[in-house]
Amino acid sequence: MSIQVWTWLLVGISFALYFGIAIWARAGSTKEFYVAGGGVSPLANGMATAADRMSAASFISMAGIISFSGYDGSVYLMGWTGGYVLLALLLAPYLRKFGKFTVPDFIGDRYYSNTARTVAIICALIVSFTYVAGQMRGVGIVFSQFLQVDITMGVVIGMVVVLIFAFLGGMKGITYTQVAQYCVLIFAFMVPAIFISIQMTGNPLPQIGMGGRVEDGTFLLEKLDNLHTQLGFTEYTSGTKSTWDVFAITLALMAGTSGLPHVIVRFFTVPKVRDARKSAGWALLLIAILYTTAPAVAVFARTNLIETVSETPYEQMPEWFKNWENTGLIAWTDKNNDGKIQYVAGEAVEEKPKYTEERGAYGQRLVSNPTNDENELYVDRDIMVLANPEIAQLPNWVIGLVAAGGLAAALSTAAGLLLVISTSISHDLLKKQLKPDINDKQELLAARISIFVAVLIAGLFGIYPPGFVAAVVALAFGLAAASFFPAIVLGIFDKRMNKEGAVAGMVVGISIMLFYMIRFKTGLWGILEPLPSSEWWFGISPEGFGAIAMFLNIAVSLIISRFTAAPPEEVQEIVENIRIPGGAGKAIDH
Repeated sequence: MSIQVWTWLLVGISFALYFGIAIWARAGSTKEFYVAGGGVSPLANGMATAADRMSAASFISMAGIISFSGYDGSVYLMGWTGGYVLLALLLAPYLRKFGKFTVPDFIGDRYYSNTARTVAIICALIVSFTYVAGQMRGVGIVFSQFLQVDITMGVVIGMVVVLIFAFLGGMKGITYTQVAQYCVLIFAFMVPAIFISIQMTGNPLPQIGMGGRVEDGTFLLEKLDNLHTQLGFTEYTSGTKSTWDVFAITLALMAGTSGLPHVIVRFFTVPKVRDARKSAGWALLLIAILYTTAPAVAVFARTNLIETVSETPYEQMPEWFKNWENTGLIAWTDKNNDGKIQYVAGEAVEEKPKYTEERGAYGQRLVSNPTNDENELYVDRDIMVLANPEIAQLPNWVIGLVAAGGLAAALSTAAGLLLVISTSISHDLLKKQLKPDINDKQELLAARISIFVAVLIAGLFGIYPPGFVAAVVALAFGLAAASFFPAIVLGIFDKRMNKEGAVAGMVVGISIMLFYMIRFKTGLWGILEPLPSSEWWFGISPEGFGAIAMFLNIAVSLIISRFTAAPPEEVQEIVENIRIPGGAGKAIDH
């Protein structure tokens, strides 16, 4: 069967499974909608947490950015993995013992203030919408290639799909859907990795194959280093980022992971605090399978890409190249008019390719924004995992499987984020503040309406994102680190932390992170031009600035809390209680 048929078949089967689960697990109460009734088993919750955590950035873009950045890309691997360890050990059990539905709920009650709750709601919406932009773009990329539509239409299709199972099932439906999605995405990620590892090094374990030898006896990484230097790139195993920036990005990603509201809420879905610890352990193990494989996939994809395209006449390029070219995610501009693809260091086009209506002499799509650099090839790094099986000439069913896995990764996280947005509005804002007398049915209706509106906004962010998937997601982690992480950690471990300190810290942290992100990364989508990297403060990239904003948040919180009134005695008792491991059974009720 053709790639198209296999893709339709495998994606169709997986989607039928997701929709079936959503209908079966339809939420009938707000508790089921928000925290799946609080009765999910540790293993199931671990799988759902892993799927929630491993977004399109992990499945599609992380290996892609490592593939292009080499050693520098490892910051994403270290930050996202280390952050989950931090979350599992430092925060998850205590938050579960506190026994609330959402992060704004925790902050509102811990800091005995609706102002704190409102600030937390605003932060949750900013973080979630920034994060979901990357997921919707990931969905658009997958659909654009395998359904042969443009990215905008791909995003629209993804909006409809995620709306159905998030709208029906809430957290209950999403949890069990994510269990299925984890199985699909991990199988889809590992199968081609194992195939290519055997193909290139003879070793079925990609983690070991990455350090193995190829046919001529050369180590694979040594071969890739040589290919890079021959083409004018920096050695793959060498880094160009400063140590300070690497440290800042890693810390921002770690703290951001620990402050992500859609991951934290997963620990409220299990019956006991003990189960929260168990599910955190399961999730860490399941996440490690993909995260230890991603660097190998990056090496395989980079090596195969260079060997396939370098000095190859365009007319001899395989079908996959021209298919991806039609999506606008690969572009070739024949600068020396020799009909061959010159892939060397430098930028082929200015930013993203801008295509003309005409075709070139060899049938290639012409661009109107080429640079003066010698490089003739533009490759969007978000396609590397998806195109990898095609580049390696794997069977068509494997290529279709990867499409199903990419969609599972993006949709699982998108659904979790949309639920956070929905609960922030319906539960934290409406029920807790504006209309506390509404009944369960009215609150559930408000939650579903909120999801519908959130999907529309998320789709717009997916169509007009501020960068490639991993970069957008990294910015969301920076925002979470700058806002939530200090408020949660200090709320658990500092009895003296009060509402004035927490509110001031969150406002300062999120504000300076947003300012830095806009001025150096997004440029407000053309309203302002982003400043160049030479202007970075302290030499820190926007992806790493969340660490600076986090420390500023902590400093402001501690200073202000010490110059204002201490929290009430009952609040201090609650803080003492959630840190006592002896009552690791039911969550406390307050």
